[in-house]
Amino acid sequence: MSQLPPPPSAYNQFVDRYPDLERAWESMAKAGTDGPLDARTQRLIKLAIAVGAMREGAVHASARKGVAMGIEASEMEQVVALAASTLGMPSTVAAFSWVQDVLKP
Repeated sequence: MSQLPPPPSAYNQFVDRYPDLERAWESMAKAGTDGPLDARTQRLIKLAIAVGAMREGAVHASARKGVAMGIEASEMEQVVALAASTLGMPSTVAAFSWVQDVLKP
């Protein structure tokens, strides 16, 4: 597994200003990992949630972290494709483009 990519500069600026929020965020994120799902499955689910919520930054982050974990592009693309019947084509194509921002910079 590769080292996780650094977060965007806007994130760093925000947490430098609000370090207590960063600590709370990290604590909440860690608490969510308790359970039977492995890290790879958790990452794919987090990508799916980001897609469903139409959160571009979260899709970018999940895709970056997925790449760092060795998750195949085709696996992340399938996660997006699974959203089509729920989100509709325009939203799915938008989410696909956000994953592609990371996969094909």
